[in-house]
Order: sequence, then structure tokens, then C-alpha cells
Amino acid sequence: MLKQYLQFKLSQKLSPQQIQLMKLIQLPTQAFEQRLKQEMEENPALEAGKESDEFDNQLDEFDNTQDDYEEHEQIGEDINVDEYLSDDDVPDYRTQVSNYSADDEDRDMPFAAGTSFSQYLTNQLNTFRLTDDERDIAEFLVGSVDESGYIRRSLADITDDLAFTQNVFTDEKSIEKVLHVVHQLDPAGVGARNLQECLSIQLHRKEKNPDIELAIEIIDNAFDQFTKKHYQKLIQKFDITELQLKNAIEEIERLNPKPGGSYSGNNRIVEHVVPDFAIKIVDGELELTLNGRNAPELHVSREYTNMMKGYKEAKDKSKSQKDAVMFIKQKLDAAKWFIEAIKQRQQTLFVTMSAIMHYQKDYFLTGDERKLRPMILKDIAEEIGMDVSTVSRVANSKYVDTPYGTKLIKDFFSESMINDQGEEVSTREIKKILETVIENEDKRKPLTDEKLAAILLEKGYPIARRTVAKYREQLDIPVARLRKQL
Repeated sequence: MLKQYLQFKLSQKLSPQQIQLMKLIQLPTQAFEQRLKQEMEENPALEAGKESDEFDNQLDEFDNTQDDYEEHEQIGEDINVDEYLSDDDVPDYRTQVSNYSADDEDRDMPFAAGTSFSQYLTNQLNTFRLTDDERDIAEFLVGSVDESGYIRRSLADITDDLAFTQNVFTDEKSIEKVLHVVHQLDPAGVGARNLQECLSIQLHRKEKNPDIELAIEIIDNAFDQFTKKHYQKLIQKFDITELQLKNAIEEIERLNPKPGGSYSGNNRIVEHVVPDFAIKIVDGELELTLNGRNAPELHVSREYTNMMKGYKEAKDKSKSQKDAVMFIKQKLDAAKWFIEAIKQRQQTLFVTMSAIMHYQKDYFLTGDERKLRPMILKDIAEEIGMDVSTVSRVANSKYVDTPYGTKLIKDFFSESMINDQGEEVSTREIKKILETVIENEDKRKPLTDEKLAAILLEKGYPIARRTVAKYREQLDIPVARLRKQL
């Protein structure tokens, strides 16, 4: 019997302008400057600096004459730009070094951060034969690698973000295929999604011998027993001697559980990160400023607008003139949209950071991390009336200069739990205590997750062993066995 099914699927498609705005919001200061430079080079109708109010009024007048141009046929793909722009029409901004305002305090205040590890990985992709889509996916995956060398986001999240921010529509299977390419990059183990995969990648890259092959079997097929130190079970499972197991474990202990760690402090591949915001304490109150390099002064080209004016006043309008004016108007519209998008970006950044600053007021006034309130993206999104994804784009890629150093904004976000006093505390506070306990442990007998949970319970934080393991992994701290020192 043949059955018919009717399926409804609700989908929302963003306009190209909305996607471009989201991309602009996501960019940190230096990347934004590169994007601004690119736009100005591609659109001669966009110029740096501020124009007079009289010129702005003239520009508004041309908006009202839009119908005069829309009645003509649209410009074709074969329009030769050189017919309408001569080599002599080089705008002033092409010869300027920068567009900073005179009072921009952060102009020459770069801060070092090991973010160039991503570029180091990206450069290696050139040795692989990839399609355009595969390269986009590979570069996005590399961009998702944290400083320890891991990709901690799920493939489902990466699939959604590729569609939303890169306009690349793919599936998890295709991403998994490209992920195997990333796993071939150096240092070995980079791009792993967890410790087990990280160790396995490194072992598979080594020259094979009996000890390495046994180590691979242990990590791939008995990782849980290995981490719990069930050595007798491993001996029985693989029918090996205690000496063979000892040799295999020594091979595992030589591996690097944080393949990206060696690069984060390497000055040879460090680039400068400029804070996007600055928070100061003035007379006991917090003061927020947006880096002036995020607020450039732009205007629409007077020359291009005069071309439109000349066409409007001309009595005889040829076909070539009509085609030319459609091209000019296209550039003018794009310039005006970009200027408006920059203003929206500035407003979004400032409003979002302002809400975060006030939410974490106690911390910014004191610098005491124990005063960081539990805060999730939804808290700020509801406060400013914007989407959670917008807040995420601001938080994940922006830095703020505070009296206590330059901080990544996403580090201020954390979940909450209830301590034994019934008080709501930030999980960041618990992680800080966990980190301190592990730093002070006896390295010859590292504390297991069970023991760590017991210690936290004694300090007033009743959390499960699974939660301790989750926090430990988020702190990039390996399991007890891998922390052991002889």
C-alpha cells in the first residue's frame, strides 16, 4: 500500500545584508580594519572622513529621485568599470596610512596574545587539495581550534555556524571528512575533540613498534579502563605481561595532551591583539569606551554624487549614460548601506559591552574573580533585547582593557550552582578553586576526579564527579594518570 506523507518545514533565510552585518559584528578590531580597507578599495563611492552637512542634504535629495533611475534597465554583468573611472580618480584615502582620530588613546597600545596559532595551521592547508567548500570548512575548523589545540564545539554547532556566518551549507558527514584533514596538520593531535582522540592521533602518527601498537589498542579500545588505572583488566584484555603494559603506558605518557600549548607562548608567531573596549574607574564609577578604531568616519563620495547630479540635469540621456548612472547608483547605495552597517555595529558592540559591564559591576570595581556573577548569553540578550547569537558574536571574539589586564569577554560568562549555604555561585569560582587544588597536589599521586569532588565538597561545593571531570576538561587539565610525575 502506497502512503503519502506531507511534511512542513519552517525555515528563515537571512538577506545578504543581514549576513554581512553579523559578520561585521563578529570581527575584532584589527580584522574589522582589514574589512574596512577591503570595502573602500572595492567601492570608490566610499571615502574616509566627515563631510559637511550641506553635502549630506544634497545626498538626501538624490534618495528622492530613485524612481528616475529604476525605470531604466539594470546594469549587466559585463559593465566595464574602467569606462566610468579614470586612473586619475584616486581618492585621498588610498594614500593615507590610517584613519585614527587624534584622541584615540589605544592607537599605539597593542597587547600580545598567541592567536596566530590559527594562522600557522591555516598556512598548512595549502599543502592539501581541497574544493572551495572544503577549504571554507577547513579554515572554519582551524579557526575553532582553541589555544590547547582542541575543537570543543559539536559538529552540529559548527554546521549551523557555517551556514549562518559563512553562507556554507553542508552536513556533519562532510565536516567529519574535512576534520580528518585537519588531524593531519602539525603539531600532531591538533583538532581533536577530546583527550582520547588527541592521544590516538599522536600515536597513529608515530613509527610503529610493538609498544606503540599496544598503546594504540589501549587508547582506542580501552581508554576508560586506562584512565581508571584498571591495569589488571588491561593485562587480561590484551593478554600481555606487566612489562609490556608498562612500556605502552610510557609511550602514552610521552604524548602531549595539549598540542597547542607549546605555541601559545612562542613569541615568533605571536601577533598583537588590540582591545575593542576599555573600562576605567573614574571617581568610583565605571566608564566604558569603544576603541576609536572601531568608529571610523566615512562618507559617500562627492564626486560620485556630482555624477548623479550631472545626469539628472542633462537633457539628452544616451544609453551608455543610463548604464553608467546605474553603476554609479549601485556603488552609492552600497556605500550608504556600509556606513549604516558600521553605525549599527558600533551601537551593538557598545550596548552589549555596557550590559556586561553593569552585570559584572562588582568584579570590574575590584578585580576579584570571586565576585563574578553567574552569567549566560541569554541574560545579556534579554537585557539589551537582542538575539543570543548576536551577544555570542560580540563575546567570543572581542577583548576589553580593564584595570586588571586585557580580558577576553567570553571569559566573563559562566553558569551557576548552589553551594551548601544555599547561595548561588559562579562555576568560574569553582573552577578557580579546582585549579588551585590540582596545582598543589602531590604530583607523584595526582588526585582522581572522585577525590577532587570530595575536596570540593569539604570546601562547601557539592558537585558530582562527572561535573568535576567536565570542569577539569574545560580547564585543559588532563586526567590524574597523565598528571603523574615520577
